[in-house]
Amino acid sequence: MDFQRLIIFAALSFTILMIWEAWQNDYVRPKQSVEAVATSANSGREDLPGLPKGDMPEATAVDAPTAMIQQVKSGNRISVTTDNYRLEIDTLGGDLRRVDLLDYPVAKDQPETPFRLMDDEKEAFFAQSGLLTVNGESNSAPTHHDIFSAAANNYSLKEGEDSLEVELKWQGEGGLEVTKIYRFHRDSYLIDVDYLIKNAGKERWQGHLYHQLQRQKSEQSNMFMYTYTGGVLYTDAEKYEKITFDDMADRNLNRSNTGGWVAMIQHYFLGAWIPPQDEKINYYTKQGSNNRYIIGGVGEKQVVNSGESIRLKGQLFVGPKIPAQLEAVTQGLELTVDFGFLTIIAKPLYWMLNLIHGLIGNWGFAIILLTVMIKAVFYKLSETSYKSMAHMRKVQPKLKAMKERYKDDKQGMNQAMMKLYKEEKINPLGGCLPILVQMPVFIALYWMLMESVEMRQAPFMLWIQDLSAADPYFVLPLIMGITMLIQQKLNPTPMDPMQAKVMMILPIVFTVFFAFFPAGLVLYWVVNNTLSILQQWYITRIVIAEK
Repeated sequence: MDFQRLIIFAALSFTILMIWEAWQNDYVRPKQSVEAVATSANSGREDLPGLPKGDMPEATAVDAPTAMIQQVKSGNRISVTTDNYRLEIDTLGGDLRRVDLLDYPVAKDQPETPFRLMDDEKEAFFAQSGLLTVNGESNSAPTHHDIFSAAANNYSLKEGEDSLEVELKWQGEGGLEVTKIYRFHRDSYLIDVDYLIKNAGKERWQGHLYHQLQRQKSEQSNMFMYTYTGGVLYTDAEKYEKITFDDMADRNLNRSNTGGWVAMIQHYFLGAWIPPQDEKINYYTKQGSNNRYIIGGVGEKQVVNSGESIRLKGQLFVGPKIPAQLEAVTQGLELTVDFGFLTIIAKPLYWMLNLIHGLIGNWGFAIILLTVMIKAVFYKLSETSYKSMAHMRKVQPKLKAMKERYKDDKQGMNQAMMKLYKEEKINPLGGCLPILVQMPVFIALYWMLMESVEMRQAPFMLWIQDLSAADPYFVLPLIMGITMLIQQKLNPTPMDPMQAKVMMILPIVFTVFFAFFPAGLVLYWVVNNTLSILQQWYITRIVIAEK
């Protein structure tokens, strides 16, 4: 196979890889290894978790009900405003039902309208928690189907305050008093959610604290730029696992682990429950009604004797996927910033991009400088590749003459070509191998730019005022297509007419693809192609000038 065919193969492989990965994730992604769910031992609600095995009398165990809840029920709403959030807590279960991120506008042209990450209406996504009473105990506790009360309907973080607490109270007939406490912190997307349980009754209480996220599966999909939306589980044994909606529909998860966490993630943002990391948690999934899916965890059994009290803790992260903030929360949470299978390369690139941005203050110019630095690192490899191409270009007339001479003798043609390569000291693979070595770095940079929330609505210059959105006038994609065409002209012309046609079509195909890509990604390709053209032109001039 000559080097031209390898070039075509490399270019087409990259395009197919992007399409194939999106298609695999959307339609035929292999199912995670999940076990059958434990039978439920609690009340007849299909969205409640089952109690962990071994924590209930065998004689009282019952199958999980199959009835479906047709809508998200609601009580009164409590409004909370902090420096980062405008949110609503429902008195039904004390659920976190609505979250607006004040520092992230929904669109560039709507700066006063914050992005709504959680909601219980359109494309429902909300956070729930509650207490599961061990079967057989008479002293019940509130699940997310029970009503709490609050001292006020509106809370706000005032100037000079570092935190804000919202208390929700529930009183049981058996004397159990439960206070659910939300604690919000200034300049933080991490929310503390505590349960203060006081047993003023005569009977002891035994039960478990659970946390879960409900999310409705979205049918929207972008074939040009796939990003994962769905569940995530982190455990010591398996580390980071994506639990897709199809996985949840196929089989319920039942996994025990000390520590860990669960999350529902999407492009740029996530919601995650983080239980105490020294506690054994039973993680589960369920498929609910109205295309909703549930992922959560049940904690260890707690016992509160008469006259005693206990405080159970949990944390909820609701916000943007910024690696530095996620790393500070708990182990592995930064992996929700999905840089793909080349994370080991993408992370240093992300670190360098942030360092450059800290110096110049513009993400567009930071992308340009990072691309220049990468090209400088790979200069010698590129030089080898372009020299090989230039030498091949010099012998093109001889190769065409050989093709005419050995028109019907393929074996003779190959032998003559090998002899020519040897005489001219040309390695036919020399033009491709350096490019293939560099491809993982550029693919990692591609995924890093696509996944970084810092690119969202980040301005560059002139008409490019959002690096995460497509170029509104398609100028960058057209420039990218032109640079690809120029590169084709600088490369040796394939002797095979079919190969030549494919090479000419590639710039058009890539231009169409990149018309829908974020401007930041296209900017990176434009700069990379432009630098490649300058380097190739310079090296080609030197080679052609040689005697």
